[in-house]
Amino acid sequence: MKKSLFATLFLLVSLSASGIVLAADSSTDVPQEYRAYNALDKANKAVWADYEKVRQSPFRLNYHIMAPTGWINDPNGLIQFKGQYHVFYQHYPYAPYWGPMHWGHVVSKDLVHWQYKPIALAPDQDYESGCWSGSAVDDNGVITLFYTAHSDNRTTKELQCMATSSDGITFKKYEGNPVIRELPPDASTDFRDPSVWKHENMWYMLVGTGKDGKGRAVLYRSTDLRQWDYQGVAAESNGTQGDMWECPNLFSLGEKDVLLLSPMNMKDAKNIFIVGNMNYQTEKFTQQNVQQVDYGQDFYAGQTFQDNKGRRIMIGWMNRWGSKFPTANDGWAGALTVPRELKLSKDGSKVLSVPVEEMQKLRDTQVSYKNLNVSEGQKGYLKKVNGDSLEIKARIKLLKGNGRFGLIARESDDGKEKTLLYYDVGKREFVVDRSESGINDWNKETGEDYSQSRAKVDLKDDRYLDLQIFIDRSSIEVFVNDGEVVMSNRIYPNSTSIHYDLFAEGVSVQVEKLQAWKLLNGWIN
Repeated sequence: MKKSLFATLFLLVSLSASGIVLAADSSTDVPQEYRAYNALDKANKAVWADYEKVRQSPFRLNYHIMAPTGWINDPNGLIQFKGQYHVFYQHYPYAPYWGPMHWGHVVSKDLVHWQYKPIALAPDQDYESGCWSGSAVDDNGVITLFYTAHSDNRTTKELQCMATSSDGITFKKYEGNPVIRELPPDASTDFRDPSVWKHENMWYMLVGTGKDGKGRAVLYRSTDLRQWDYQGVAAESNGTQGDMWECPNLFSLGEKDVLLLSPMNMKDAKNIFIVGNMNYQTEKFTQQNVQQVDYGQDFYAGQTFQDNKGRRIMIGWMNRWGSKFPTANDGWAGALTVPRELKLSKDGSKVLSVPVEEMQKLRDTQVSYKNLNVSEGQKGYLKKVNGDSLEIKARIKLLKGNGRFGLIARESDDGKEKTLLYYDVGKREFVVDRSESGINDWNKETGEDYSQSRAKVDLKDDRYLDLQIFIDRSSIEVFVNDGEVVMSNRIYPNSTSIHYDLFAEGVSVQVEKLQAWKLLNGWIN
């Protein structure tokens, strides 16, 4: 006989008060809606249990999105809703390692001051053992999340589901889930990461998949977000773009359409922009130009949204699969990048990525330099610059030579620990070298070497290099030549490695202007 509402609530309260917590699927006698409540309650309690301890981690970031404790990877459901920016993220609240995925949640009024909110989704339904990545839309004042319900206990392991909320905090899963419960003929069992948007009067959904060795994004459309009709393959790898497309995201930028992807097993790239055109009559995307999103070691699963200023803003996961995650020893792992505005180059062929202007709100004390002539073997140019949470902007002019020049960051007193950010004139490459940055997050015993990030880039007018650098306690993000090239990397130096300098080898350069700001903490709680 089914328990009454009062009896069920009394049971849950009694068990909770006794310190006994039911697992999300531990009792089929408890109605599904109360199991759901219990799963979220349990997860929210777990994530705060060691928060004060985690906050003492020397690598804890000051202005990047992280979970309070536990694991975080892909950003999900980016949206501006009722005056607030919402960022959800893949989250395992019980340990600093990947596990059954939940959706963590933070909000901000300005994209830089963040506040934690309760976990939005937990795997608590019969059709899911994990709530995997997805997106969010505003459906007439109802924030609607789409996500992949993953379960290894069925033949079709990945299906697409939705959940709704009027307040943006408490979410209810749709009683008709999954909204897409069968694999289309053009997909493999890897079928995930629904990206939903509206074009004219129709809703569209891209889902990432792959078949016959080629990554694909398959397309659905709907008039009400609940009944979805399959339309076929909207875009496919040209044979060099990986065998499985994760996190597809299609959006307009200027006069072009852009497909943002995280392709699996693509040579020399983990994230790409494909500039092209989406034909809504044929429902096919045509490729024109392809570029890397971020040349650093620690960027994956970028997702975008458009805010009420008309900006296209992107956030990515600032880690990589295969890392040793040194912060796991402190009870947490993973972070997201600073929000970046995407712009189209003047010729319409390339996507530029720059920090959102709101990042300036974090600026505190400033140090400035002008017309510094940097020569080989000289040191001590930036004695007034120090710290572990900084923004640095510099314009450097190449005077002569074919060697390299750049910045030394997070240097120790004895110079043995440091990160190098430099331009190689002969190779026309910008390089971030982490070989002496501190604790390595890669396994040298297996032959892996992630110490260097490189990208081809030309100097402006063959002589100028413009840099904008965001340094947090365990990260460096570099924006080169107004976002033409971006590199995101995690570093794990000693907390006393706080010095900076300029260097030149085989060249002479002039730093026409350099500004450095100490940055404030962006967390409200």
